[in-house]
Amino acid sequence: QVQLVESGGGLVQAGGSLRLSCVVSGRDFSRYSMGWFRQAPGKERNFVAAITWGGGSTYYADSVKGRFTISRDNAKNTVYLQMNSLKPEDTAVYYCATNRRPLSLGLPTAPRTYDYWGPGTQVAVSS
Repeated sequence: QVQLVESGGGLVQAGGSLRLSCVVSGRDFSRYSMGWFRQAPGKERNFVAAITWGGGSTYYADSVKGRFTISRDNAKNTVYLQMNSLKPEDTAVYYCATNRRPLSLGLPTAPRTYDYWGPGTQVAVSS
């Protein structure tokens, strides 16, 4: 059974930083690209960042480019999202997800291309 568990969310002031973690079990983590998404109340779930299975390539939404960094440690089955210079509009529930295709070279942004999801971790940024 594949399980993903996010952690690291919380309340932070604008301009602050948080580091999210997502631990994956039940799947050969090192073979799958990973993504981070977020969903604000009343809004759709949106792509934030993705990283290839080997960690060699990353891709970001324009809204977080230059502020967020995605990384992974395949030895620990963990993907991270370092979030700096946080803004109130970053407030959302953040989800990690595994891509459907093993050893894919792409970095898809559509939620439908990811098959397993964590329960999410809340990030709140105050102004």
